[in-house]
Parts: sequence; C-alpha cells; structure tokens
Amino acid sequence: MKKYLQYLFCTLFVAAITIFSFAQNKIVVFQTDFGLKDGAVSAMKGVAMGVSPDLKLFDLTHEIPVFNIWEAAYRLEQTVSYWPAGTVFVSVVDPGVGTNRKSVVLKTNSGQFIVTPDNGTLTLIAQSLGIAAIREIDETKNRRKGSEKSYTFHGRDVYAYTAARLAAGVISFEEVGPVLPNEVVSISFQKAELEGKKIKGTIAILDVQYGNIWTNISADIFKQLDPKIGDTLKVSIYHNKIKKYEGEMPYVETFGSVAKNKPLLYLNSLLQVSFALNMGNFSTVHHIYSGSDWTVVISK
Repeated sequence: MKKYLQYLFCTLFVAAITIFSFAQNKIVVFQTDFGLKDGAVSAMKGVAMGVSPDLKLFDLTHEIPVFNIWEAAYRLEQTVSYWPAGTVFVSVVDPGVGTNRKSVVLKTNSGQFIVTPDNGTLTLIAQSLGIAAIREIDETKNRRKGSEKSYTFHGRDVYAYTAARLAAGVISFEEVGPVLPNEVVSISFQKAELEGKKIKGTIAILDVQYGNIWTNISADIFKQLDPKIGDTLKVSIYHNKIKKYEGEMPYVETFGSVAKNKPLLYLNSLLQVSFALNMGNFSTVHHIYSGSDWTVVISK
C-alpha cells in the first residue's frame, strides 16, 4: 500500500509539474499588423522584458496586412502547432481596439496559449487544435501599470504584458481572468469539402513572396477526386461568388514539371492544394488574392 501511495504521489506530482510548465517555458511569439517602420513592436517587447529579462522573444510576423483578421487567423494556424506546449503567442490585429470586443487568452488542447482580441483571429486555431479553455483578461490585474488612460495600444499595455507574465510564471493561466465558454468569434468561410465530383474550398492565403495560391484543401480531401500525377484538373476561382479565373492545369509534384509561366496544381509544404505559375506570379497575373470571401472549385 505504501509503495502504491508513493507511486500515486509521484505520478500526480509529475502531472502537476507538466501542466504548470505549460506556462513556464518563457517563450513569447509576437504577431501584429504593425510593420517595423516605427517603435510599436519594440515597445511591446520592452514591456515583456520588463516583466522578466529571462524571456525568449520571437516574431511570427509583423507584416499582416492592416486590419486583416483572416490573415492573422491563418498565420496562427500555419505556425502554432510547431511550437512546444507552454509557448505564449501574442496576436494583435485589432481594428476594434478600445471597443467592447473581449481580450482573451485561449489555451489549445496541445498546450499553447494565444493572447489576442476575440475578433475572429481564433477562428482556425479553435477548429484545428481545439480549445482546452478560454479566459478573459482581467485588466484590473493584468494591465501595465500607468497605462489605464491609454485606449489605443492594448498590444503593449494588455497583451504583451499579460503574455509575459504568463510565460514567465508570474501568473498562472487561472490568474489571467474569468473563464469563458469554449467558443470564439468566428469568420465564415468555405470549408474544404467534396460536393459530387467537385471539391470546394477557400483561398486561405497567398505564398506572398512568389504569388502562389494556397487553399485550405488538404491532401486527404483532394485524394477523394482520385487524382494521379500528370492528370489535368479544372480550376475555377470566385470572389464573392463572381468568377475571376477558370482554367486547366496539371497536377504535378514540382514547379519544374511545367514550362516557365505555365500553371500547375501541387501540394504545398503544409500538404494543401495550391496553384502557381512556374517562375511567375499567379496572383499578380490573374488578380487572385486570399481571404474568406475567395472560393475555389476543382474537378477532373
């Protein structure tokens, strides 16, 4: 009996340490639409370092197009799962700053934390990684001292400050603020699905450096068309239900499988269906962009 109790105590102790350490790895990752032309990002990092100089600060991106909540949602979806449990993300794309939208911290089922306004930014993460819990930030306790009269820089005064306190172990997740229902403000979009002999999806994002078109259609869903390498597929692209592109392109594994400036369909590094022009810019040439209001239809 004594050995069993010792084993049980050790198991519970290890579990408690593991759970507590989710907010103790001292990593904070920042995402904003601020750009790097001024001192806004540096100010946020300065606030974080003021909480604890032992923090490790990283950037996801600060080049989200201004006010583009959908792209903020996608970049979190693209990135969060690659970071270890306990990592705290700060995402500030906040056109409603100072209004009554909630400031929250979401804990994913895989143990990462996201500090952000609940304005649609959490749409994709909530679906892919799931919601372990959400808490509203109690600004009476988790707000930078002396910032109470500032209404337009919650990224610095609330989000960076709360994230740093959580990552450094100054507060526990429970001390962020009151628990909320496990639901978030969501942006409506075309989910990837098979309809008859066609697959529909959304243009999730652009591969911005090259102008490639990345959809939310996974390899598993794409396989329902039973495509073979070299098959020619029909692609239609719509913006707000208005057709903007229609064409045919081969399904290939590499860009070099087609001639220069010719279209191709391939699986990108996230194993999602994408379109490109070999050594060209599909987005610029065809005036195709990304967001929840863009849809694609693929058929054989």
